[in-house]
Amino acid sequence: MQKSEAEENVMGEHKTGSSRFLEAARCRNSGRPPVWLMRQAGRYLPEYQAIKKNHSFVEMCSDPELAFEVSMQPYRLFGLDAVVVFYDILFLAEAMGAPLEYNPGPRFLEPLRTAQAISALEDPDPAGHTAPVLETIARLRAELPPEVAVLGFAGSPFTMAAYLVEGNFSRSGEWIKRLMNQDPELLHALLASLAKATGSYLRAQLEAGADAVQLFDTWAGLLSGEDYRRFALPYQEAVFAAIADSGAPAILYVNGAFHLLDEMSSSGAGVLSVDWRTSLREARGKLGPEIGLQGNLDPSLLFGAAENVRIKTDEILDEMSGDPGFIFNLGHGVLPETPVESVRALVETVQARAG
Repeated sequence: MQKSEAEENVMGEHKTGSSRFLEAARCRNSGRPPVWLMRQAGRYLPEYQAIKKNHSFVEMCSDPELAFEVSMQPYRLFGLDAVVVFYDILFLAEAMGAPLEYNPGPRFLEPLRTAQAISALEDPDPAGHTAPVLETIARLRAELPPEVAVLGFAGSPFTMAAYLVEGNFSRSGEWIKRLMNQDPELLHALLASLAKATGSYLRAQLEAGADAVQLFDTWAGLLSGEDYRRFALPYQEAVFAAIADSGAPAILYVNGAFHLLDEMSSSGAGVLSVDWRTSLREARGKLGPEIGLQGNLDPSLLFGAAENVRIKTDEILDEMSGDPGFIFNLGHGVLPETPVESVRALVETVQARAG
C-alpha cells in the first residue's frame, strides 16, 4: 500500500529526530541517562484515580481525549524523558476477533485452542480497528516538545498467544505449554498471524507520530532457550523486520530473561529492557556496546522510604555511569498503590546526575 506524503514525512523524521531518549536508544548519549517508567501512568496516581471514578478502563483507553490526559499525567508531575501512550496490549487481539472483557481484569471469553478458532482470526487494519491509540499518539506528538520522546508499544506474538490460549493470566502457562507440545504447528500458525498484525500495528503507531516502540514479551521468560528460539524469537524478528525501514528505535522487554539475552540480542531490537534479576553490568558484558540497555530497579523497592529509593537508584546509575546506551527504567511496571513520592525520588535522582 502506498503511503501518503504525510506518512512519508513522519517515517523520515525517525531517522533524523533526536532527544536524550533517542540518543541513548542509539547508543550515543553523552549526558545523564534518560528516564521513563513502564506503567508510569496508572493506578498509583491520584490524578488517574480521579478520572477512573467516572470512566472504566476500556473507556479511558478508547477515548483519545481521556487516553491523552492519562498519558500526560506522569510527564506533568515528573518531567520524564519519554511519554508512553496509555492503552492495553490485548486490544489488538480483540481487533482480530477475540472477544475480550475486563471484569475487572482482562479475560478472553473464548480461549483459542482449536484450528478453527485460530484460523478465524482476522488481519485488522490499524487505522480502522485501533484508531483511538493512533489518535492519542498523534495528539501526544503534537503537544510534547521535540526533546520528549513519544513511545508506542505492543505485546509480542508469544505473549499475545499465551493470553489467547489461556483465556486470562496464569503464571504456570499450562495451556500454552500444552499446545506447544501437542500441536506445535497450530501454535506456529497463531504466532505467524499475530506477528503480521503486530508488525502492521507498530508501523501504524510510528506513522502516527511515535518516536520509538516497545515490544512486551512478558510470558517468554517462562521458556527454555530452545523453546524461545522456536516459539518466540522468530516472531519477534518478524515484527521488528516489519518496522526496520522506519529508522525508529525498537525495544524488547522479556520478563525473567537473563538466560535469554544472547537470543534477544538477535531479535532485531536496538534496545533490550531487563528486569531486576539481571545484572546490568553483566548484561552489558554479554551484549557488547552496540545494543541499548534499559532497566532495572525492582518496582517493589518503591514501597520503601524515599531515601532508600534514592540510594538504590544511585547504585544503578553508578553501575552504568558513562554508558551511552543506557536508559533508566524499572525492571517491570509501576505497581498499584506505589507512593508517588517514591516515584518522584527515583526520577529526581536520575535527573540530578550531571549531563
